[in-house]
Amino acid sequence: MSESAIKELYQKIGICPQVYDYGKHIEDQLKERFQKLEETAEYNQLKVLHAMQKNRVSEACFYPSTGYGYNDVGRETLEQVYADIFHTQAALVRPQITCGTHALAVALFGNLRPGDELLSPVGRPYDTLEEVIGIRSQKGSLAEYGVTYRQADLKENGTFDYPAIEQALTPKTRLVTIQRSKGYQTRPSFSVAQIGELIAFIKKRRPDVICMVDNCYGEFVDILEPSDAGADLMAGSLIKNPGGGLAPIGGYIVGKKELVEQAACRMTCPGLGKEVGASLDVKQSFYQGLFLAPTVVKGALKGAIYAAALYESLGYPVLPGSQEPRQDIIQAVTLGTPEKVIAFCQGIQAAAPVDSYVVPEPWDMPGYDSPVIMAAGAFVSGSSIELSADAPIRPPYAVYFQGGLTWEHAKAGILMSLEKLTEAGLVQL
Repeated sequence: MSESAIKELYQKIGICPQVYDYGKHIEDQLKERFQKLEETAEYNQLKVLHAMQKNRVSEACFYPSTGYGYNDVGRETLEQVYADIFHTQAALVRPQITCGTHALAVALFGNLRPGDELLSPVGRPYDTLEEVIGIRSQKGSLAEYGVTYRQADLKENGTFDYPAIEQALTPKTRLVTIQRSKGYQTRPSFSVAQIGELIAFIKKRRPDVICMVDNCYGEFVDILEPSDAGADLMAGSLIKNPGGGLAPIGGYIVGKKELVEQAACRMTCPGLGKEVGASLDVKQSFYQGLFLAPTVVKGALKGAIYAAALYESLGYPVLPGSQEPRQDIIQAVTLGTPEKVIAFCQGIQAAAPVDSYVVPEPWDMPGYDSPVIMAAGAFVSGSSIELSADAPIRPPYAVYFQGGLTWEHAKAGILMSLEKLTEAGLVQL
C-alpha cells in the first residue's frame, strides 16, 4: 500500500498531513530501538507458552464455575501458570480482585497485623493507596486497624536514599512496599535490577521483613520480574499488562506460599481462602489475554517510546527519555499548563475505537486529592493496557500516557494528541 493511501486514512480520522509527516520523521529514527523490543517479546512469549504447556492447559480449563467455585480446575491451573511464569511458590488470580489497588490492599491486609509497621522506601505511594494505608483518612484503612506507616523519600535524582531507609527500618517494620512504576510522579520507574538491590539491602538488615512489589504496568517489559530479584510478594491488575486487553476484570498476587494464602484468607475469609471463588465465564479471557500479553505489551512500549521521542523533539520534558531503558509502559510528558494536558487527553480520546466522540474533562475522581482527567475509550472500562492517558490537574502539569492494544493504534493516538495541541494553537510544528 502506498504511503499516500495511509496518509489519506489518517486524514479521515482527523490527523492533518503536517502532523503525519512530523510523526513519520520521528518513527523512522526508532527502528533499531523497536527491534530490541521484538527480542524481549519473543522471550516472554516463549516463557508464557512453556508455562501453559507444562501445566497442561486444556479446553476444560475454560469451563465456567458458579456458586462456591469448589474444585475449579481451570482456576487452579491458571494460578499455577502464573506462579511458573513469575517463578514463585504460589499465585492468586481472581475476578474477585477488582483492580490493582484492591490486589495491593488484599496483600497488605492479609499480611499485616495491629502493631505492625508498613514502610515505603520509595517515597509517597500512588494516590489510591494513600487511603488504603491511612495517609489520607478513610474508613477501614490500615491505620484504623493499628498499622502504622513510615516512608523514606527518594533523593532528588530519583534514586534510593539508603541511609534514610536504614533509619526508617524499625523493630516494628513488618512489610516493605515498593512501587515499581512512577505513578503520578515525575520520577523514574525502577528496573528489576534496582529493585533487587533495594531488597538485598533490606534483607541484609532485616531478613524477616516481607518485601512486596507493586508490579502494575511492569509485567513483560523485561525478561525478568521483581519476583526473580527477591520479592516475597508481588501484585498487579489484569486490566493492565498481564490481561492482554482481553481480561474484563481481575487482579493477581504471586509470591511465597504462606503469604499468598494469607492474602487469600483476606480476599474471601479465614478457613476458606483459595478454595472458593467462582470464575463464572471469564477464564478463557484470562488465559488468552495472558497468552497475548507479551505481544500487547510490546506494542504499548513502542507507543510509549514513540510518544517520548515525538514530544522530546518538541522540547517537552519526558520521562523516561526516548533512548532510556523502559521499566514500564507509562510515558510521562510534562506539558506545563492545564490547557495542554487537557488537549493531549482529548486527542487520545478522539483516537479511541469506543466513545471517540466524548470530550473528557477534569473531575473529582474518588481516591485522588486533586481533579483528574482521564481519556480511555476502551473495550474494557478503565483498562490501561488499552490506549489511555490521564493526569492530575496540578503542577508540574504532566500527562501520563500508556497502553495501546496494537502499536498502530498507539501511534494514531499519539498523533491525534499532537493534532489537538496544534489545532488549539498550543504547539507549533
